[in-house]
Amino acid sequence: MAQAKGIRSESGKVRRVIVVGGGLAGLMTVIKLCEAGVPVDLFSLVPVKRSHSVCAQGGINASVNTKGEGDSPRVHLEETVYGGDFLANQPPVKGMADAAPGIVYMLDRMGVPFNRTAEGLLDFRRFGGTLFHRTAFAGATTGQQLLYALDEQVRRFETVDVEDEKGIVVKGEKMVRKFEFWDFVSIVQDDTGRCVGIVAQDLKTMDVTSFPADAVCLATGGPGIVFGRSTNSVINTGTAASAVYQQGACYGNGEFIQVHPTAIPGADKLRLISESARGEGGRVWVPKDPKERRVGRDVPEGDRDYFLEAKYPGYGNLVPRDIASRELFLKCFHEKKGVYNDKTNKNELEVYLDLTHIQKDVLKHKLAGILEIYEKFVGEDPYENPMRVFPAVHYSMGGLWVDFERSADGSLVAGSPRNQSTNIEGLYAAGEVDYQYHGANRLGANSLLSCIYAGMVTGPSMATYRKNMKTSGYDSPKSTFDKAEKRERAKYTDLLKLDGKENPYGLHKELGDAMLLDCTIERHNDKLDKVIAKIDELEDRAKKVNVLDTSEHANRGAQFVRHLNNMLVLARVIAQGARNRDESRGAHFKPAFKDRNDKEFLRSTLALYKGGEKGRSEVTYVRELDYNLAGRSVHVTDSVDISLVTPRARKYEQAGAASAAATGALDGKESKKSAAATPSA
Repeated sequence: MAQAKGIRSESGKVRRVIVVGGGLAGLMTVIKLCEAGVPVDLFSLVPVKRSHSVCAQGGINASVNTKGEGDSPRVHLEETVYGGDFLANQPPVKGMADAAPGIVYMLDRMGVPFNRTAEGLLDFRRFGGTLFHRTAFAGATTGQQLLYALDEQVRRFETVDVEDEKGIVVKGEKMVRKFEFWDFVSIVQDDTGRCVGIVAQDLKTMDVTSFPADAVCLATGGPGIVFGRSTNSVINTGTAASAVYQQGACYGNGEFIQVHPTAIPGADKLRLISESARGEGGRVWVPKDPKERRVGRDVPEGDRDYFLEAKYPGYGNLVPRDIASRELFLKCFHEKKGVYNDKTNKNELEVYLDLTHIQKDVLKHKLAGILEIYEKFVGEDPYENPMRVFPAVHYSMGGLWVDFERSADGSLVAGSPRNQSTNIEGLYAAGEVDYQYHGANRLGANSLLSCIYAGMVTGPSMATYRKNMKTSGYDSPKSTFDKAEKRERAKYTDLLKLDGKENPYGLHKELGDAMLLDCTIERHNDKLDKVIAKIDELEDRAKKVNVLDTSEHANRGAQFVRHLNNMLVLARVIAQGARNRDESRGAHFKPAFKDRNDKEFLRSTLALYKGGEKGRSEVTYVRELDYNLAGRSVHVTDSVDISLVTPRARKYEQAGAASAAATGALDGKESKKSAAATPSA
C-alpha cells in the first residue's frame, strides 16, 4: 500500500496530530510539529497557562560555563546519570545535555527574563548533585516565565493558515487548534492496535467525543496526587498515563518517586520551597538540643546542627534530593530531633532552612517568588526567620516507557520515529509522563530541561512517523471512532449511576495516606504488602462509591471518580514495583537492602496492565517488548544503556567525587577536566 502523502487524507480532511497537555513538553512538541508543517490539535485539562509547569521555581540546567569552572555538557551527562544511580538510558541523557545550552539561548531569544550578571551575561546558580553553577533562572518563577514564552509561540501558530504541499492555503484551517478544559479519557485504536485518535470529555458540557489523528503525544505530567498531599497541582492525578497503560502501554520504573527535601508542611497541600534557596546559600539545620524552645532566629550558631554540611562536606546542602530527604527523615523521624513545638510538646517533622544570613536585596532579587509563598501561608517573615520545612512527594522519575534510537556518537538519531514512542504504535509521550531521562533520581533543574528537550525530540519523531504512514488515521473506518466513543460514553453513564455509600474523596484520602506513609522515603516489604492489600480493598470499595453529583454540566464529581479509579491502578504499579525491587537505588530506599544490586536490578522495570479477579487491576512485569512502528517490528529489552558512563559506587561525601569518577569512566581514564577542585559557591 502506498504511503499516506500530503496535508489531506483520502477523505479530504486536513491530517492533524494530537498533543495532550499544555505544559512545557506539550507546547514544545507543538512548536516543533508546526515548524515541520504538521497541523496540531492541542488538548489541555486546564487553561494552558495554568499547566503544572507554571509551578516550577528554581531554574533550568545548561552547561554554559560562563563562570569558567570547567563545566561542560559531558560533565552534565555524567552527573545526571550518576545522580540517577545509573538507571537512565544514557544516549537520551547525552542528547539532552548537549542540547541544553542551545535551549537556554533559544528561550532567552524568546524573551524569557533570565537573571543576568553585572556584565549582562546569563546568570547561573548551583543546584543539587553538582559543584558547578549550571542552572539558569528567572528569579524563583522560572517555570512560569518559560511556560508563558512557549505559550506565546504556540499562540502565533494558532493564527497561521495551514498550507498544502503546493503552498496553497486551506481555508478555515489553522496550524494549531486549542481545546482547553477537555479531559483525556482514552486513545482510539484501530483493529491492529495502532493509535489513531483520542476520546476526550468537554468539562463544561460533559460531552464525550472522539477525535481522529495521525499520531498522539501525551504530555500530561506526573501522578503526584496518588500520594494525596504533595507539591503537585491537584490536576496531577496521572489519569492519562493510567488510561493508556490500561490500553496496553508499558509503564517504566513506576516505583521511583522523588521526595523533595524542602516543602512547607500543611494540612491541604505541601507547598514547595525550591532547591534554589539552598543554591543561593540557604543552610539546613536543627537545634542540637532536641528540647530547644527558642525560636530559630534566637538559637546561637554554636547550638545549631548543620547536619548536611557535617556529613557531606563536599556538597553540603546541595546533595541530590534523595540523599537530602533521607537525611531529614533520619533526623526528624528516627532521631526525634525535629523542631520542638511548645504547643504540642513534641518534636515536629520539621527542620530549619535558613536564609537570614543573606542580604535582603539579594534574596528579593533572586528568590522573592518562593519567599512570598512562605510568608503568605506560614505567616512568618523568611527574611528574618529561618523557614520550617520537611520533605514532600514532588516528582515521578517513572512513567510511560518510551523508546529511542541511538546514533553512532552515542546520542539520538535525529527525527527517528522511535524516539519518545511508546510500545503502542502512533502513541508518543514527553515530559514527566515519560520515564526517559532521570533514572532512579532526578537532579534539580533537569525537569524543565527534560520537558523541553523531550518536546524538541518528539515533534520531529511524530513528523517522521506521520510522513511514512501507509494510511492516515483520518482514513480509519468511522466505526472505529464510534465504537471508542460509545464505550467511553457508556462508562461515564455508569459513573453517574453510582449511588453507593462510599465517598470517593474519602477513598482518595485513604489511598494518599497509605502511599505517603509506607511508599516514599523508606520502604519495607512487610509494609508494602499492606499497601498493596489496601489498594485491593480500595479498588473493591471504589465500586460502591456515591458519585455525589449527577448534573449534566461541569460535573467535577463524576470526573474525580474516573480519576480515582485510574489513580488506584497507578498506585499498584508504584507499590508493586517497589515491593519487587529488593535493593536501594536513588529515590528507592529499603533499609533491609541498603546496597545497590547491579547484578539483578540494573534494568528498567517494565509493567503491563492485566485485569485481575474481582475486577481488580494486576501488573505483569516483562523483560522485553515487541511493538510495531510504521510497518516494522521493533524488539527492546529492559537492559539499560550504560555505554557512556560506567556504573560505580555513588558517593557525595567528597567534593567532585561524582564528576571525577564518572568522567574517568567516560574517557576510559581519569580526565584532567574532572571536577576535582571545588568552585566557589
